[in-house]
Amino acid sequence: MLREGTLGRAGIDTVALKPAECDVSRAVDLPVDRVAIDYEGHEHLLDDRTLARLADAVDLYVTTPVRADGFDPLGDDSLVPRVPANATRVLVAGHPAYLTEEERGRAIAPRLGAARTRAADAWVGTEGVERVALAAGGVQYELLSRSTERDLRALRAAGFDGGTAVYAPTVLSDDEDAILDAVGGYAARRGPVRRALPDGAATDATATGRAREVLSAAVRDYALVGSVDSVAEQVEALREAGADHVVGYPARGLDAFLA
Repeated sequence: MLREGTLGRAGIDTVALKPAECDVSRAVDLPVDRVAIDYEGHEHLLDDRTLARLADAVDLYVTTPVRADGFDPLGDDSLVPRVPANATRVLVAGHPAYLTEEERGRAIAPRLGAARTRAADAWVGTEGVERVALAAGGVQYELLSRSTERDLRALRAAGFDGGTAVYAPTVLSDDEDAILDAVGGYAARRGPVRRALPDGAATDATATGRAREVLSAAVRDYALVGSVDSVAEQVEALREAGADHVVGYPARGLDAFLA
């Protein structure tokens, strides 16, 4: 459910937080009922008490990488009980940056399948494993890209009637420098953007010339940026294409979402 406030006006119904970047206990002050906690490695896992308090206050979603020790349904799953019973798991393959070499070598498909049998209501991250995620079932949780609207329409046209959620770094500002400082680097890591950028180009507000042109277009493909009204239009387009949930990550910090 959307509440009054900036996020409500923008149409974002879920907020994703990174525990390495902010005090996630402040999530209870956000004008949304649904909060997702991203995974950034074992060193940033929330303690049981904090997770329990959040799960009692909001609809809590906790990202659990199925290749990581502690969350591996075919191996060490000792951290799964840390996720409160009244929270929902988000099953992902796991970003390589947060996995050991051994973990990165583990097969994804059987682990997603096994985890889904134990968490029937889980969301399933599609990044890099789209077909596997679709086969595993559950709410399909994907990163915003230039093809997202087209992909959602194709899913719905093919008869997919399951849930879908779209994750996007979000900047509620039409200040181009602020946008590039917040999500220019993020967009620059995407393959098509990386190939289009001049070698050694800056990826923040200091970018100039061709690099700035590429980044200004790319941030609008891979993030939700602009005035509140502009972002609301982008969110509505995603919903019309078939998205059930739009998950915004506060790329300029949590305070920007608390207004």
